[in-house]
Amino acid sequence: MRSLKIISLVSAAALSAAVFSGCSNNNAGNGGETPAEQATEVTYDMNTETSYKANYDNIKALGRTYFNEDKLYCALSGSGAEFSFTGTECKVSVTGDSTSLSAANADNQVRIGIYVNGERVIDDMIDNLQETYDVFSSDTAEDVTVSIVKLSESPMSTMGIGDITVKGTPIKPTDNKDLFIEFIGDSITCGYGADDPDRDHHFSTKTEDVTKAYAYKTAQALNADYSMVSFSGYGIISGYTSNNQKVTSQTVPQFYTKLGYSWSANGNFTPANVEWDFSKRQPDLIVLNLGTNDDSYTQNDSEKQEEYSTAYTEFLKTIREKNPDAKILCVLGIMGDRLFEYVQYAVENYTAETGDNNIYTMKFDVQDPADGYSADWHPSIVTHDKAAEKLTTEIKAILGL
Repeated sequence: MRSLKIISLVSAAALSAAVFSGCSNNNAGNGGETPAEQATEVTYDMNTETSYKANYDNIKALGRTYFNEDKLYCALSGSGAEFSFTGTECKVSVTGDSTSLSAANADNQVRIGIYVNGERVIDDMIDNLQETYDVFSSDTAEDVTVSIVKLSESPMSTMGIGDITVKGTPIKPTDNKDLFIEFIGDSITCGYGADDPDRDHHFSTKTEDVTKAYAYKTAQALNADYSMVSFSGYGIISGYTSNNQKVTSQTVPQFYTKLGYSWSANGNFTPANVEWDFSKRQPDLIVLNLGTNDDSYTQNDSEKQEEYSTAYTEFLKTIREKNPDAKILCVLGIMGDRLFEYVQYAVENYTAETGDNNIYTMKFDVQDPADGYSADWHPSIVTHDKAAEKLTTEIKAILGL
């Protein structure tokens, strides 16, 4: 029988709990005294499978997630789970939603990425109600970190993470990083078309990859945890429009306090019905990048541009109410910078009204045709890299890093 022996230090009082239940010692002795510690050998069978639920005792949540009915539901781009263990095997089960049952909706199904020690080992479209992925297998026990990431966005489809089965030590959440950044945005933040370098092609979750977009790249460069609240085609007062008509159904502020939004059915799970608990973890910094889709509506109409700016100020108040201590960085410009001066007006008015100076602005460089495009004229990988470099530098200056 293959087995793994781990030498650990546990108190005599907590020894049996550590061996039989896997619970860690909290050093709580009688009268506040710390009991003597002793070396203990704990053996884990490398041939026996043990299944765990993806709840918050076992995994670290990536972005906004919701655990219910034995599943960890993921809607927004970049949401998922991360955990570590020492062992020889790992399998992960995931569930799809109504899009996974329809071949006609193949361009809207969830795209999932699973990483082992930083390397993507699974890149798949969830086209069944349930999938089980063989994530890791080895003849000898290894230290493993597994990251499960929803690469595509929420309006089209959602997923659930079910059983995590390993041969080895119990799975445990990875540690929080020192820095936590929330990104609020649109298709640029989602990584729309990142894997399709043809500007004449259109949207598909098959070619959408949040990890190749500027926001995720910035978080990686800063070694930061992240949360993405982003929806393609959405804005502050209007979603993308090609006929000058305001699209009020596609605005981010209405969903900011929710887990997300999706038109696709997933059993009893509806992300727009789940209030987000902002007390879970407060971001150190929030990057707000909205206005590209509003610009399709406002154009050069100063009245509409001022409407955008006024609504932007009100959204900043909501963001501040939910995140009282975060620095806020308002950015715009990758796919056009016409509204940036109205972002600046919004910030100036917000500060004048509230006295809050913990807020900043930065204009991105407009994408260069020489750097190419992705689907529907979205930023190329080169453009995302340039944007991430500029944003990373700005955040370091703001945070004094």
